[in-house]
Amino acid sequence: MTGQAPSILILDTTLRDGEQTQGVSFSPDEKTNIAKALLELVRVDRIEVASARVSSGELAAVTNIIDWARGQGLEGRVEVLGFVDHGRSVDWIRQAGGRVLNLLAKGSEKHCHGQLGKTLDEHAAEVRDNIRLAQDRGLGVNIYMEDWSNGYQDNRDYVYGLVERLADTGLGHIMLPDTLGVMIPERVFAALADMLGRFPGLKFDFHPHNDYGLATANVLAAAQAGAAAVHCTVNCLGERAGNASLAEVAVNLRDHLGMKLSIDETHLARVSELVEYFSGKRIADNAPIVGEDVFTQTAGIHADGDRKGSLYHTQLSPERFARRRKYALGKLAGKASLAKNLEKLDISLSEENQRKVLQRVVELGDSKKTITTDDLPFIIAEVLESQDYNHVQLLACNVSSAMDLPSTASIRVRVGEAIHYAAGSGNGSFDAFIKALAKVLRRHGLTLPGLIDYEVRIPKGGRTDALTECIITWAGEAGPVRTRGVHTNQVFAAIAATLRLVNILVHRAGHGVAALPVLETGA
Repeated sequence: MTGQAPSILILDTTLRDGEQTQGVSFSPDEKTNIAKALLELVRVDRIEVASARVSSGELAAVTNIIDWARGQGLEGRVEVLGFVDHGRSVDWIRQAGGRVLNLLAKGSEKHCHGQLGKTLDEHAAEVRDNIRLAQDRGLGVNIYMEDWSNGYQDNRDYVYGLVERLADTGLGHIMLPDTLGVMIPERVFAALADMLGRFPGLKFDFHPHNDYGLATANVLAAAQAGAAAVHCTVNCLGERAGNASLAEVAVNLRDHLGMKLSIDETHLARVSELVEYFSGKRIADNAPIVGEDVFTQTAGIHADGDRKGSLYHTQLSPERFARRRKYALGKLAGKASLAKNLEKLDISLSEENQRKVLQRVVELGDSKKTITTDDLPFIIAEVLESQDYNHVQLLACNVSSAMDLPSTASIRVRVGEAIHYAAGSGNGSFDAFIKALAKVLRRHGLTLPGLIDYEVRIPKGGRTDALTECIITWAGEAGPVRTRGVHTNQVFAAIAATLRLVNILVHRAGHGVAALPVLETGA
């Protein structure tokens, strides 16, 4: 037996409830751009964009959003939170051109008595007056039952009584917030099912908070119980621990409950980046769906499984969200990880050279968290031009630099079987190293050639933690000699290029270090 997939509406409240995140305040232009992305690109069903009467800047922002939405025929999907305030919120929303008021009422007896000092009948009468006033002035009205989760737990008769007193007012949606994020999925399901069963002619929304990390799970429970709509924010923005994530909610409703949604998933990452930039609140790299690393396989065994048969693929494919799968290069990388990255770069290497490159990747991974695909050509170039001989080896090195003081370097170097220590000072750390190394080489009758050119570069993208490639051109007797070094520190990349030159000179001499004279002993 087959049937039509159940549908559910999604209300995004990034621009209202999400702006209650500590330190977040969107400018009018930022709000307008986020609203456009949510309605036009992601295609959420409804957005809540502000609280009425907050500020003149907020009025300008709401006006801009509604002016744009009206031009697209979307103004009915833009909602504003208002208050029981004798029509002042209604006037504010109408001034902005708004069409929908989300009226805040007290959904718990404690709030009604303790905060307002009113009885249920008194509060309900005031709410009805505000609803009628808003409707008379052309606004559609939904109602928030603030602190409904605690109100339902503490005194259900109060909750039932408020809904009964408002049921005939022509409300669009009754919004049931878990204001303090105290519910668990089982309670959400039971409570929503009870409300829907008791008031079958009304539409109920569920508005979660994430204080216990259960917001997305609670949304699924509400949807299973039959909620007409669920609320969320981009990147979980919201007061305290925030709200449910738009990306997580949309994907879970679609994949696990088979629900019909209007959401265009290919723009979820884009709107996440936009909100991250405007809010100044970074999301975790491992945030589901939108995090930087969530489609990156780090372990070599996972890359191997994917290469042999997509063994580690799920419904959450990166292509679904207009993203790409990555295979991390680092100390946990394996042959398949390297192969996947070489395929991306369209580079072919022999088995032996792949082994050498992978060995170098793992070595670098011990001192660098990850190595990107863009780093790989540097590593390949370094490995392929290196030789197997290692006549001169740097065993230890310390360099230091200071403003208005000479830089210094202390080194321990193996030349053949002999170990030497030396120190030098110069105009910069690399110059200091060269001075120290020259002292060691003179003891074996060696002299560094002059430096013709010195080039430092990093991979595209401009990351400050990128690998550094240093290419130095030296004045050799038979013509210029170019050597390359790769390191996470540009000074040590230059040092690696210098040591490669020294080994080339010794090797070209044809007799190796064993035949070099020792002109003085190291101290």
